[in-house]
Amino acid sequence: MARIAGVDLPNDKRIEIGLTYIFGIGNSTARKILSITGVSPDTRVKNLTEDETGRLRQVIESQFRVEGARRSEVAMSIKRLMDIGSYRGLRHRKNLPARGQRTRTNARTRKGPKKTAGAMRKVVAAKKPAPKPAG
Repeated sequence: MARIAGVDLPNDKRIEIGLTYIFGIGNSTARKILSITGVSPDTRVKNLTEDETGRLRQVIESQFRVEGARRSEVAMSIKRLMDIGSYRGLRHRKNLPARGQRTRTNARTRKGPKKTAGAMRKVVAAKKPAPKPAG
């Protein structure tokens, strides 16, 4: 099992896909890293040599921000938006979708479980006796 940037890569996946398990590396970045290091994208993670693993580790550490550094960078960007009071910052502060999605329906991931709002039934304290017919 290869360990790069503090993440154990899954053994049975191709290295091109395995690298995406590292936070901050997507498909295009993984391809770029593999072309720089000269590692075949079709190689399985379990078949990597120590030399290839070392080259991958060295390139990732020197040229890319990943894991903790990347997470803090994203958090600081969101905090900056909230501090300057931009629309996106307000959406983050209110825990609502920030990229234009509708909220009348859906958006349950951001908003959480439904909170039912509407008319509540009043509990009748005591029933009044029906009036007697005149006669």
